[in-house]
Amino acid sequence: MWYVIQVMTGKEEYICSQCERVIDKTVLEDSFIPYYEEKKKYKGEWHTDKKVLFPGYVFLVSDALTELFESLRKVTGLTKLLGTGEEIIPLSEDEVQRLERLGKKEHVVEMSVGVIENERVRILEGPLQGMEGYIRKIDRHKRKAWVEVEMFGGMRMMEVGCEIVGVKSVSRTI
Repeated sequence: MWYVIQVMTGKEEYICSQCERVIDKTVLEDSFIPYYEEKKKYKGEWHTDKKVLFPGYVFLVSDALTELFESLRKVTGLTKLLGTGEEIIPLSEDEVQRLERLGKKEHVVEMSVGVIENERVRILEGPLQGMEGYIRKIDRHKRKAWVEVEMFGGMRMMEVGCEIVGVKSVSRTI
């Protein structure tokens, strides 16, 4: 099962490495932070950088919830395990599949490439292909898209890399 712990934003790497160090490998199968690629221009050239997809969250994979919960007491800087008050709830199968589809094994959402046709976004390649209906905002200058997805028991806005390579306006005659 995939679980999510909430941490201070900016401390994700520190908490993730701490989990890997202090939690027994028989309890913790994997810990990771999902990232997304973004393109930035500096020093006159385009560079691809990685940024945290969900700032303030670290993902843990374990089938031993009780042992995981006990082991997390040794982790300093942890805010909380996500759940509903008394109960710790794993991510739903849909949420896990969405994250695996978007970030693959590397947990990195690569840049998507698209065009705007008649004021609608069409993704030509990349992980956002087929998710056009979830895109809420595009910033062509920053090469980013904001995608609304169901995550952590509610709707969340996800910032991802998306380059728009063309704008087409098709006029139809009757």
